[in-house]
Amino acid sequence: MANLLKNATLFDGERFLNNQTVEIVDGKISRIGDIADVEQSGHEIVDLSGQILAPGFVDVQVNGGGGVMFNDQRSVDGLAEIVRGHRQFGSTTLMPTLITDSFEVMREAADAISAAIKSGVPGVRGVHFEGPYLSLKRRGVHAPEFLREVDEDAFDLFTRGDLGEVIVTVAPECVPSAFIADLSKKGVHVCAGHSAATYEQVGEALSVGLRGFTHLFNAMPPLANRAPSVAGAGLDDPNSWCGLIVDGYHLHFASARIVVRAKPQGKIMLVTDAMATVGAKEKHFNLYGDTIQAVDGRCALDDGTLAGSDLDMMRAVELTHKQLGVELGEALRMASLYPAQFLRLDDRIGRVSPGFDADLVAFGQDDMKVTRTWIKGEGETH
Repeated sequence: MANLLKNATLFDGERFLNNQTVEIVDGKISRIGDIADVEQSGHEIVDLSGQILAPGFVDVQVNGGGGVMFNDQRSVDGLAEIVRGHRQFGSTTLMPTLITDSFEVMREAADAISAAIKSGVPGVRGVHFEGPYLSLKRRGVHAPEFLREVDEDAFDLFTRGDLGEVIVTVAPECVPSAFIADLSKKGVHVCAGHSAATYEQVGEALSVGLRGFTHLFNAMPPLANRAPSVAGAGLDDPNSWCGLIVDGYHLHFASARIVVRAKPQGKIMLVTDAMATVGAKEKHFNLYGDTIQAVDGRCALDDGTLAGSDLDMMRAVELTHKQLGVELGEALRMASLYPAQFLRLDDRIGRVSPGFDADLVAFGQDDMKVTRTWIKGEGETH
């Protein structure tokens, strides 16, 4: 099946190009050019009428969506619903994220991810285990009864080989450095999060393979003049990636602007930390038996404690552009190319280029509303 996406304002991952046509053949981008460049016979043609066509968004922290929490529905059907909840907002690659739970639940979640990848659930390219090896002091809404030392079989679970890309968020002070080093050698993307570690402890973790920081500044001590802590280590290190929740609730916009200026370009990736309410009519859900409400885009317990987000990636891009003052192309890279680089998938996603997977999002230039997405060339109208 071949498709022609015509009259696009194309953002190819580097620059904007007007009046472009993108040819898709067998799920891959085949050719790019102006309208006259591509033979149109035998193609299904989509006229984008000047809309922006960009690389599909890559979200490395997605707890739920479409009314489903991954912790509760550890199944192929549950994962498909989460994808559907987020796809309408431009996300074409997701890392379903399991919040701290028992080892049995972790194993069941891994089995669901493996089955989803084998059955071709669109957009699922791996899994993110957020916990359970986290700091009790900085646990947020993670259940304290499930926080623990590293399980005997944890290494085998994370490196079993059929889970696609694997992210594991740990508190560096709560796990042996050798655990981080061994996971990294096996290709697991280890991140620091929900941590009270010192700058020095994080430095040790970075030296043995720590690659990223989960929702920078959230669930970690604030940066202080004589105690840079986890956040300071994340900003100071030029080689690691920092996830940022730009919703106006997790981080003041001024703080987010400082982060963007402080970290080298290419090392900030937008994440949603989304819960079940994204893409769902119901704006409440249960976590560990507690009801969490999403009000005006803010997910919280009754006592006001933040519990994930009601943020989608298109909104994150829009806020990054309009509230942080980041140029639109850079905001789009923060939502696609940079997380693709973090996942070491930037040879197939994150750009609109011949040979890359046809993972794409189209949205209006003025209202920034998603109208269409493609995952490996399969299109969907929103």
